[in-house]
Amino acid sequence: MANSVAINHRKVAVIGCGFVGSSSAFALMQSGLFSEIALVDVDHDKAEGEALDISHGVPFVGQVKVYAADYDDIMDSAIIVVTAGAAQKPGETRLDLVNKNVGIFKSIIPEISKRDYKGILLIVSNPVDVLTLAALKLSGLPENRVIGSGTVLDTARLKTELGDHLSVDGRSVHTFIVGEHGDSEIVAWSSANVSGVPLNDFCEMRGHFKHQESMERIAENVKNSAYEIIEKKHATYYGIAMSVVRICRAILMNEKSVLPVSSIMHGDYGIDGIALSMPAIVGEDGVETHVPIVLSDEEQSKLKESADALKKVAQEAGLL
Repeated sequence: MANSVAINHRKVAVIGCGFVGSSSAFALMQSGLFSEIALVDVDHDKAEGEALDISHGVPFVGQVKVYAADYDDIMDSAIIVVTAGAAQKPGETRLDLVNKNVGIFKSIIPEISKRDYKGILLIVSNPVDVLTLAALKLSGLPENRVIGSGTVLDTARLKTELGDHLSVDGRSVHTFIVGEHGDSEIVAWSSANVSGVPLNDFCEMRGHFKHQESMERIAENVKNSAYEIIEKKHATYYGIAMSVVRICRAILMNEKSVLPVSSIMHGDYGIDGIALSMPAIVGEDGVETHVPIVLSDEEQSKLKESADALKKVAQEAGLL
């Protein structure tokens, strides 16, 4: 095993320069969080091309060095963002991707672990929950330092939908999507509120009384939004790129923000040994602890089903 390298807290690396990776690098360049952004891709020319293109935007935002790199160059990164993987095709579920992408991870993650990496791995490739587990198993890194982007984007979509529904700033809506980032995701309606006011009370204040109907419609819109985008333009990348920036900011600034990232569960809600999204405190050491939110019996039961579905896929992929 190589000697570990001291971490440079102003440096981030992105592995995989497809739509998601390059959009994430572009968003990170604009964020001002980092002074160095290193891009790694199996096609080095692709990484060089993206780095050149993105770096031409640097004069408009300040100083940041964007360049193509290899694994030796990125071991001092505070965060390594992994977006590499086969893309989700129209009609394909996120879970269909699993075997292809576990195979790709078997070529990437050992390159990081054998160099004794000391920073944080942020997994973005889909299906993100299963691949977070794969990255943890393949890397041997401590659990707190392997994080999946989880349902951070789904939760943002939900807040936007609810904000539109109620004609209120989505940032004032406090709610989470939990479970799988995918078809079995659950809206934690029981704990949803708008600035401390229970959701149904706020809905009635705004003249909305068909709660069940609205909840079902909004949950479906959020769940299907990625499929709708993929159908129309074959990929989703801007929203997830902004989610990557959000998570990186929480880590880099040690915000201790509560974000629904994907990490390993240890018995909460009867779920153990699988990664899925639950609200967690995220700071400079990665995931500090899960935050126990209120879930109804039905929501807990659906969460358990979501975990079981992920566990089955993980077993089929030889991860459990």
